[in-house]
Amino acid sequence: MGHMIFGDGTPKKALVTALVVGSLLTMINHGNQVFVGEMPPIWKVLLTYLTPYCVTTWGAVTGKRAQWKLDFATRKNE
Repeated sequence: MGHMIFGDGTPKKALVTALVVGSLLTMINHGNQVFVGEMPPIWKVLLTYLTPYCVTTWGAVTGKRAQWKLDFATRKNE
């Protein structure tokens, strides 16, 4: 399972997604505060970045597991 989470470039892809989506969501959700010079609660900003990171990682792992099961079933039937 660790290879599915940390292998094949998953962390890098998840990080890029988190930076892009997290930045967009931060501006959507907290832009009014940022533009007037206020800082939104840091825990909310961190969760805004952490959520797309986790979703991307989860999607990669479930996709890899599905492919692994398909490959295993194919090899078993040969």
